[in-house]
Amino acid sequence: MPGPNRDFQLEIYFSKWEFAARYHLTASDAQSMSLRELLAHGSPADRERFQELHLGYTQTFGAPTLRAAIAATYDSLQAEDILCCAGAEEAIYIAMQVLLSPADHCIVITPNYQAAETLPLSICAVSGVPLDEENAWALDVDRIRSALRPNTKLISINFPNNPTGAIASHAAYADLVELCRSRGIWLFNDEVYRLIERAPELRLTQAADAYERGISLNVMSKSYGLPGLRIGWLAARDREFLLRCEHYKHYLSICNSGPSEVLAEIALAAKEPILARNRALVRQNIGLLNDFFAGFPGLFDWREPDGSCVAFVRYRGADGVETFTRRLIDESGVLLLPASAYRSELGPVPADRFRIGFGRSGLEEGLAVMRDWLLRNA
Repeated sequence: MPGPNRDFQLEIYFSKWEFAARYHLTASDAQSMSLRELLAHGSPADRERFQELHLGYTQTFGAPTLRAAIAATYDSLQAEDILCCAGAEEAIYIAMQVLLSPADHCIVITPNYQAAETLPLSICAVSGVPLDEENAWALDVDRIRSALRPNTKLISINFPNNPTGAIASHAAYADLVELCRSRGIWLFNDEVYRLIERAPELRLTQAADAYERGISLNVMSKSYGLPGLRIGWLAARDREFLLRCEHYKHYLSICNSGPSEVLAEIALAAKEPILARNRALVRQNIGLLNDFFAGFPGLFDWREPDGSCVAFVRYRGADGVETFTRRLIDESGVLLLPASAYRSELGPVPADRFRIGFGRSGLEEGLAVMRDWLLRNA
């Protein structure tokens, strides 16, 4: 099986700092919870099912009840339109390996999660199309249209976007779907931050609902704040594609964790209170960030993102963002993610930005430490 040909820079950075930093201000997930807290969302029958679960293998596609619960989060899908995976990363890997061949061409928007470009690049020719930085990271469908080739097989997008939090306009998204439909091109959308948009009217129709060759990627890790479950999925109306993905999964995880599947079902049944809690925390933290960045008007360019719980902030200091973030973690214990983690082989990504995360509790304390450090080093 072919694989990526360069290291995963973001994960290498996190391997070094994520659990060593005192103030983790660049986390990409919403607030998590304890096992006890999650089980409290379930019924007595749910808790008994979890405690009495037989720890054997599970079905490769995922438990039928879990697939049905996931399908219920879409407008038009059935359980048979879902393939469960071990987190989002396995799902991305499988989809790219199944869809693409060396004869194909793929288009990927940038900036993006590195796997979205590195995995296709290990298989075929890939073109990057940047979001418009000067227009609130807007999606320019004309630039995608110009990047098309006769052998373009797949367009890969990510909305709400990591790291910018941008969401394509409804008009641009509809235009992109029609472009794909007119050419028979697959549309892959990483939708892991869906449901924590700044405003509900910004929310896009999921790709698998919007288009017969649309593929939706989602996971319990981000909006639900449950990355420890390692439950993700691919959703698509093309069941032959999902069957090929299921066959490929036999070489990887084979099946998901049984306890995690039960816990994911409990979380999905309680999605409204869980998501309401996470949305409220995101709104509260955005208020903290508005106040914080207002105190340093010449040093940072900040705007509230459309969705997600991450943002890509411009740093205007003369020392540059790489030096700034390195000194900040070394001298204060505050972790931010510098732009180098989003370096792309497909084109330039702004080098003067850092990712900040605001989905977790404890942001106020970290910002206070960062503020003191900035004032001492002004």
